[in-house]
Amino acid sequence: MIRFIDEYRNRFSVEFICKTLKDNRAGGFITSRGYRQSKARGLSARRLRDAVLVDRISAVHRDNYGVYGVRKMWHALRRDGIDIGREQTARLMRLAGVSGKGKGRSPLTTRKANVPDLRPDLVEREFKAQGPNKLWVADITYVRTKKGFVYAAFVTDVYSRRIVGWALSDSMRTEALPLQALNQAIVCAEETTGLIHHSDHGSQYVSVVYNQRLAQHGIA
Repeated sequence: MIRFIDEYRNRFSVEFICKTLKDNRAGGFITSRGYRQSKARGLSARRLRDAVLVDRISAVHRDNYGVYGVRKMWHALRRDGIDIGREQTARLMRLAGVSGKGKGRSPLTTRKANVPDLRPDLVEREFKAQGPNKLWVADITYVRTKKGFVYAAFVTDVYSRRIVGWALSDSMRTEALPLQALNQAIVCAEETTGLIHHSDHGSQYVSVVYNQRLAQHGIA
């Protein structure tokens, strides 16, 4: 509150600022007399330390993409040699106006198809191949970023254990993600006739457009 009045006192009188804060019931409002008494006394040692720590907390929060909650902030400050308790950290984070970001729910990368998966299981959990481009395994995963989730589709050759096709997207639509990874794998392969493709039962892999592409290149 003192800092707020200091910031605006060159534009408005102290009395006007204090009255406005009181009329609007702004939290922690102060009278003009209380303000002047506080300025005359000067800041206490605790308030000076709080001000320094608030600035430090704001910097740590900013440097870590705004995701640190109380626990991580507390550990970060203690690693920096600052003697501070967890409750004090929480109080100063409130003063700084910062908070952690919850993890939220993880996205579902396997969405159940609306139609039954009639594809035969040609692998039967035997993930072995006699050579390259004999057995591919496809999957979708995700990466959490500060701006949201990014989805990644991979096609892996079981024999070489190399990723032969991949794609990134902010959408899990078949055309935007797994089909792009499959197309890349097909382009890089010398021969695909007789190749076996294995995936989960997700809607992207059961889709007509995905299985049409497999059939076009003789992939089972």
